[in-house]
Parts: sequence; C-alpha cells; structure tokens
Amino acid sequence: MQLAIIGGTGMTGQCVVDYAVEKGFQVRVLYRTEATVPERFKKSDKIKLIQGNVLNFEDCEKVVDGVDGVCIILGTRNKLEATTEMSTGTANLIKAMKSKNVKRFSIVMSSFLFRPVAEVPAMFHRLNDEHKRMLELTKSSDLDYIAVLPPHIADEPSSAYTVLHDEAPGRLVSKFDLAKFIVDSLEQPEHYQQVCGIAKKLDE
Repeated sequence: MQLAIIGGTGMTGQCVVDYAVEKGFQVRVLYRTEATVPERFKKSDKIKLIQGNVLNFEDCEKVVDGVDGVCIILGTRNKLEATTEMSTGTANLIKAMKSKNVKRFSIVMSSFLFRPVAEVPAMFHRLNDEHKRMLELTKSSDLDYIAVLPPHIADEPSSAYTVLHDEAPGRLVSKFDLAKFIVDSLEQPEHYQQVCGIAKKLDE
C-alpha cells in the first residue's frame, strides 16, 4: 500500500507518517519548508519527500499520483485568524485525487463541528467556519472519505479508543491513537463516507 500524507510534518502528521511506515507502507509526504521535516523522514527508504504546497494544484497531483489512499491533516499551527487555505487545499487535493483515480482519503477537522455554533468558544469560530467548508467539500466529493473529527489531541501514550459516527465520544484523544485511525480507517469500509468522532476510551 502506498499513501500520500498531507500535513505530515505537524504533531499529529508525524505520528501518521511513523505509523504508516511501521505498517510497512510506502509513504509520500508533501512538505512546504525543509526546516519542518524530521531527520528520520529524510533517512527512511519508505518515505518519499515532495516539496510543494496544497494551494498549488500541480503539487497536489504530484503527491497523489499512484497512491492507494490519502491522509489529509492540514493545520494552522495554532493560528486562529480567518483563513481559506485549508479548504482551498482540500478542494485541490480532491480534484487531484479524481484526476489520478484515487478513491480513498481520510481527513481531519475538529469535533467542534458536532456542536451548535453557540457552544463553540468564540475564539475558534473562524477556524470552525473553515472546517465547515472542508467538511462540505469532503461530503460532496463522491469519494470514499473518512471525515475524522477529534476533540483535544493530547501528547500522551496510546490507549484504547472509541469511534462513533456523527457524534463525539469524548473530550480527548492521544495523538498516537488518532494517527492509527487516520491510517487504519482507509482499509475499514464501515467508516467510508462517514463523519467519525474519536476519543480515548474511558474505563468502564
């Protein structure tokens, strides 16, 4: 299996790349700047690094060409101002997947989308609006998408986790468990064309 991973140099994205490599997959990583690429990625014979930007359609075509699935983990690196970069990138990636006949992709947004806007803290409204645009593009893609809407992503060890469709099962998930689901769900048809909430499984 060969995967394209978009956003593979961020906190969650690096876990996604590491997990895909651990599973024996060949991985293509689109990155913008050399400084963000971990040394272990440069040394791995299972990772092909492709410099580019999701805002450039040709770069999107280049990274998805010949892959079996795509993982999209676009982030703002904690910036909360209004942006359309992630939705524009999502639109470019969906168009590129269609042009290269790639059917499956997982994409990460936020569990705030499960809540009424009145319950979303005001500081996140602009980011939430962008995630809404991404979700609309995803749902209208006609591809086998898995929309993954995690709550707070914690830098803590892997544990058991729960996945529900159309609702959030909790308020926290390990970055390692989120990464596992982003990759594993590509081979789990029960999650295709579903909006998935994921969270750490609480002790019974």
